[in-house]
Amino acid sequence: MFKGSFPALVTPLKNGAVDVDTLKSLVEWHIEEGSHGLVPVGTTGESPTLTHEEHEMVVSEVVKAAAGRIPVIAGAGSNNTLESIRFMKHAEEVGASAALVVTPYYNKPTQRGLIAHFTALHDCCELPIIIYNIPGRSVVDMLPETMGELAKLPRIIGVKDATGDLARVSYQRMTCGKEFVQISGEDATAHGFNAQGGVGVITVTGNVAPRMVAEVQNATLAGDYAKALEIQDRLMPLHKAIFTEPGLVGAKYAMSRLGLCSEEVRSPLTGLSDETKAMVDDGLRHAGLMN
Repeated sequence: MFKGSFPALVTPLKNGAVDVDTLKSLVEWHIEEGSHGLVPVGTTGESPTLTHEEHEMVVSEVVKAAAGRIPVIAGAGSNNTLESIRFMKHAEEVGASAALVVTPYYNKPTQRGLIAHFTALHDCCELPIIIYNIPGRSVVDMLPETMGELAKLPRIIGVKDATGDLARVSYQRMTCGKEFVQISGEDATAHGFNAQGGVGVITVTGNVAPRMVAEVQNATLAGDYAKALEIQDRLMPLHKAIFTEPGLVGAKYAMSRLGLCSEEVRSPLTGLSDETKAMVDDGLRHAGLMN
């Protein structure tokens, strides 16, 4: 179920509020474009600045709109175990396929603390969990040995790895087993990640170019790395441009250029600089998405 391209879905905004109609239309568009699944209210979905009620509403609306046609991995992470349990239980209640749970940020738990946190979430309901390991943001790194301990739990099924270290895939195959679902959290290295044993990407650029990102995944999973590399070369300037400033801001600007949603983001994020906008426009043209 969890293979291929999973856009980390942006949360469209209109005059400060969640634009539910556009959100639902984006789900339909992603299905038409070949995305293999969706991840609402991750960091790219502006989870840090959504209220709890908005967070849960977005998950509910995406699950309802997807209607079982593609899996929905609901963002359910927090640095507060009780808060994460709330999001886990809600995601299960509304029919999400799995939960994406980030390592607790700012608190800097020990490896023992990470095991306690994820074990509590595992035990709170029946929803499968994909660990999100992103040391650059959370300032804590779940080590492969720790992940291996958690992988023994039946509902901790995989990882979104945003360490940028492609050797991690091999190390985690050693500690977690070959069936543990390893999904890249970094667009620029997702092609190489799959060569190491990964099976997918939770993608920011997939918000803008879902068909192309899905085609890269389809090609790598079929073993055609030459075809995947050809598409990746077309996408690379766009990957770079989108992440010049915070990725969700770049993605929303690019989507606005394609008429998909507003570029509006919530404070403390701000719109792109003119220089970065020009880079994104160039990336869209290089990818063949805009004249």
